[in-house]
Amino acid sequence: MNTTTNTAASAHGPWNRGKLVGQKAPLKLKEIWAIRVRLQLGKNLRDLALFDLAIDSKLRGCDLVKLRVRDVAHGDQVASRAMVMQQKTQRPVQFEITEQTRDALKNWIGAAKLRCESFLFPRRLHKSEHLSTRQYGRIVDGWVTSIGLDPSAYGTHSMRRTKASLIYRRTGNLRAVQLLLGHTKIESTVRYLGIEVDDALEMAERTEV
Repeated sequence: MNTTTNTAASAHGPWNRGKLVGQKAPLKLKEIWAIRVRLQLGKNLRDLALFDLAIDSKLRGCDLVKLRVRDVAHGDQVASRAMVMQQKTQRPVQFEITEQTRDALKNWIGAAKLRCESFLFPRRLHKSEHLSTRQYGRIVDGWVTSIGLDPSAYGTHSMRRTKASLIYRRTGNLRAVQLLLGHTKIESTVRYLGIEVDDALEMAERTEV
């Protein structure tokens, strides 16, 4: 055991002191709408498109920021469904693009004059590059802070978990959520959603036989 290293670590304290670690909370419906309305009123076309697509796609931040226009649109029409290859698993995953999100994307693509090969969310100072995951994280922090939420309790995975959690709460269909999230194992979906015994019992109580 390296006592010098341990002593130094003790002196500085644990790396996560003062930080909230673990699962980040998904947004509730009223919080989704509160953020969406603020972005609409502020005429923030990019963030509105990013926010709506993050909710619909349920993609990890690393996959979301690398999307190109061609991944979601054909010509001047935004598709109702899309498929991308996940960076982490190297497996394809499909997602829906609702009408609301299609409108937001179309407005953003037109206003930003993006082309088929363009990154959907380019960096403002370097149009040939996409937003970084760090920048995306800061944007998410700004969204949740704007409606009075504690940013330490939320993050980019909150966006990924939001619609998946709503679908699970409404249907109890774990297999559907597994497919939508692109998980290879159902156990990963159970852990990701934070399903506990109380959740299972509550669903059982609502089911009459």
